[in-house]
Amino acid sequence: MTVNEVDTLSLSFIFEIAMLMTSVIGCLVAGWIVWRAKHQRDLQALSGFAIMMAVWCLGHSALFHGFSTLGVSLILANPLMPTFFLHFSTAFVKTGISSPAWLTLLYKHLSWVYIVSTAVVLLSWFVDAGGIASSTTMDVFFVFTDKGWFNLIYTVFIGVLAHVVLLFGWRQHKGNKKRSILVIFGVAAWGLTLATSFVFPSFGVDWFPYPMLLLPSYLLLLVYAVLRYKILSVNAFANRALLWLAMMIVVLCVMALASVISGRFGLQALANVPSWQLWLYSMLVLLVGTFTYSPLNRLIARLVYPGAGLSESALESWSNLLKQSTSWNELVIIGESILGQQLGQKVTVVINVANTVKTPAKENIERKENLHVLGNNAPPKMLVSKSSSGWGFVLYGWGEASPGQRLTAEVFGSLLSTQCGLLEQSLVLAETERKRLSESHLVELGGLSAAMAHELRNPLNIISMASYNAAPETKRHIQTQLARADRLIQDMLIYSGKLSIQKTNIVVATLIHSVVQQMDMKGIELIIKVDPLLKMEVDAHRFQQVIVNLLDNAVAFLRNENDSRLLIEALLDERDQSVTLRVHNNGPALSEELTEQTLFRPFVTKRSGGSGLGLAIVKRIMDAHQGHIQHRVDFGWSVTFELIFPQKLT
Repeated sequence: MTVNEVDTLSLSFIFEIAMLMTSVIGCLVAGWIVWRAKHQRDLQALSGFAIMMAVWCLGHSALFHGFSTLGVSLILANPLMPTFFLHFSTAFVKTGISSPAWLTLLYKHLSWVYIVSTAVVLLSWFVDAGGIASSTTMDVFFVFTDKGWFNLIYTVFIGVLAHVVLLFGWRQHKGNKKRSILVIFGVAAWGLTLATSFVFPSFGVDWFPYPMLLLPSYLLLLVYAVLRYKILSVNAFANRALLWLAMMIVVLCVMALASVISGRFGLQALANVPSWQLWLYSMLVLLVGTFTYSPLNRLIARLVYPGAGLSESALESWSNLLKQSTSWNELVIIGESILGQQLGQKVTVVINVANTVKTPAKENIERKENLHVLGNNAPPKMLVSKSSSGWGFVLYGWGEASPGQRLTAEVFGSLLSTQCGLLEQSLVLAETERKRLSESHLVELGGLSAAMAHELRNPLNIISMASYNAAPETKRHIQTQLARADRLIQDMLIYSGKLSIQKTNIVVATLIHSVVQQMDMKGIELIIKVDPLLKMEVDAHRFQQVIVNLLDNAVAFLRNENDSRLLIEALLDERDQSVTLRVHNNGPALSEELTEQTLFRPFVTKRSGGSGLGLAIVKRIMDAHQGHIQHRVDFGWSVTFELIFPQKLT
């Protein structure tokens, strides 16, 4: 056998292997898409394209085995490939945008494109548009006859039209869809360059079949470009495929090096083995290892971690269930339910949200406290919290658990920690949006309030002047109501106006005493328990408004009560870095219909003559300080308002 014959055999063999690989990949990809992407018409068209690519490559392989008529017929069916791709491109691009008339018309008449493409294929078969030839480098290959150029021209036209649609979609879409279309366009152009190289022999170009040897990569890259944002599991497959490719390259390099240096170490038999055989054997070993790795890994995992029962479907199911939670409480309930069902026993899940960022010292203290609280008969516990490095989890009371149960808990803990981070971001975005809408609403209300205040004060001033000569009792009554109206206007302006906070370091006791001295406290026993040296950073004017509104409400209800008492106390919490202010009174308890959700809303009041804006103003001021106000009944007083001011303590 001459050198040319060896080269011809080798190149023909490699070309046939490439075509067979593309055929197999096309069938597998089409089946996988149909299985994973039901009811998605664009992906159904992509599976049709993969099948036609497989059929077309199979036609090239058939030529090497003497099936010339069958091979030529399958290759001449190539107009159906770009037709399916045009169908896919049109359906993929038109989704999510307002389609122009020409794109909608093209999509509606795709059936006619299929009919014309089928007619071109049948006509190509009828006029014998293709034939076979051979050369010094290839045993046999396809060529167009003089009657077959319409087939090629039509195929190229449909392919170019599909790329025009993709280019239009790239300009119209945004985000992941835009990036995906760009990648599809590039990969499709790559594939078009490779596939059209089969016409080189018809033009006398001696580059055939080298570009087509890379054809298997085209189909994989195209499908990955389409699916990576639509079916996330394809990314895991791509990760494994790239890993296998990298390992194959490493093995090929090692085998090439071994064949070169083995003779120098006395391994003449190994040196005499042809390089391509070493590479082929190595790839077969690598393929066997790839396909046996997963089942062997599962088998070993069952031996080492009996009862774990972990699988990709289980993890996906857990992740989907956790994503349904919209609050921390829901996340805890779903987490306990999943772990309880998986392990067959009760499991306690605790998510620390109140104080997420901890120092290592605080984390150690917390672990000791939890271990102390967790008794011998208590169910195992999973504590999820946020540290400086992100969300993480700690397991308590799992000493009696089997290795499989422990592994299940650790895997689930990782999923739960990830979901905690996602839920935290979601809640922050929701709160930001709520504040934005609230501020927008307050801006509108502020403008309306200012206009109303201006319009109302003019007639009120006229009424006040007109009552100057009225009877004393009538004049007193009018002046009382005018003062009430003016107070209501003032409260509306305060509530709806823009709150600008300018913090200063104040002495709490001094400011509270100055407010109390300006108020009528007759008949009320007032007690102030505040450290004279206690200081905090707040806006002094706004803090004074808070004290005035709370005391004004309390005094209004206490004035007609017997044995009226009012207590103001302030406490410094160095651990939470905050100052807590509590205002207690023994007046009438709040009605049950005034919940925490309605108590601080504007115009909600049970006080005779009140505007219903006092507590709403206090709530706005506390929000501006990033503080918190709540009503409590667990201190032995009928009414207690607790205010927490966060501080930066040194």
